[in-house]
Amino acid sequence: MEKESDAIAWLTKRDGSMVIGHGPFQASAEPPSQGVAFYVQDFALGDPLPWKSPARIERTCSAELTRRTEEIPPLVCEWEPPDATLFSVVFQEVMSSIHGGIFEKTVPVVTELGSTVGSPERAILTAMSRQVAPLQSYGWVQHDTGFAGATPELLFSLEGNRLETMALAGTARSEDRDVFAVDEKEIREHEYVAQTLVSKLLDLGQVQRRAREILDLGSIVHFLSLFSLEVEYPQTPEMLIRRLHPTPALGPLPRTAETLALLLEWRQRLDCPREFGAPFGLWDEGRFEAIVAIRGIWWNGTRLILPAGCGIIEASRLVNEWRELRLKREAVKRFLLPFSGS
Repeated sequence: MEKESDAIAWLTKRDGSMVIGHGPFQASAEPPSQGVAFYVQDFALGDPLPWKSPARIERTCSAELTRRTEEIPPLVCEWEPPDATLFSVVFQEVMSSIHGGIFEKTVPVVTELGSTVGSPERAILTAMSRQVAPLQSYGWVQHDTGFAGATPELLFSLEGNRLETMALAGTARSEDRDVFAVDEKEIREHEYVAQTLVSKLLDLGQVQRRAREILDLGSIVHFLSLFSLEVEYPQTPEMLIRRLHPTPALGPLPRTAETLALLLEWRQRLDCPREFGAPFGLWDEGRFEAIVAIRGIWWNGTRLILPAGCGIIEASRLVNEWRELRLKREAVKRFLLPFSGS
């Protein structure tokens, strides 16, 4: 993946195709009437010009890109174990807010820091772009900073009047799959997300929900529910983003100005990257697809940031949430392992 003008964006779509945008990018408040633009935004939706139109686009797929990048060596870095002290303080504040009736659920984020010798960009982009379905790889690079990942979570896709989305919440190790399937706390957390999502869609059309299933990502599993509907009146991508983001999988429940402000404060105290959990999308000739920017690595020069979030409800326990955070970070680190070619 070659750089042009020190700026690159890409998204792997659900059909396995990949669109790569090369800079310089033109930023705007609205998507273009024709062509391609990437939607690059922060979690608080604070960028007034989130649509980034590339100077040139490239269409490829993960397999082709893998063949082109086989000689790029994997990332070599040193990770610093995160300190549980600050998270434990935030956890207690969250639980106090839950017991006080402010929240039913919210999602603080912990970051693990790392460092590397030389620019990590090419190794990270190569590792993430090799990931395949059910993961969607994504990335945004400007000069010596950027982020890239491979997310299992679709915020929504919109093609014509057809809207598709998902609830993805509840996490366990793959070897614990059988117990996970009947874990009341994890099921309850998932249903918080699923039912809230339905409530946000009901006035758009008749919502179809598929049965809850387990999504197996190799080292970890999640509960997954898929939703679809035919939108009964026109919706722009921006309207749907503001309606659906953040979902309770990444945001507070209920979502109010007060609860969102509290979550943003906790994210800032825990040094969470601004784009983690934000919508990242692709406008492609009138079709729009947006993922949730999780399972990724952020970098600034040779400094690395690996964030992960955990859903906290009344039944949550500190040690279990700390374990889940590590589980998610380790899943991202596995993306960086040397490519086997198989």
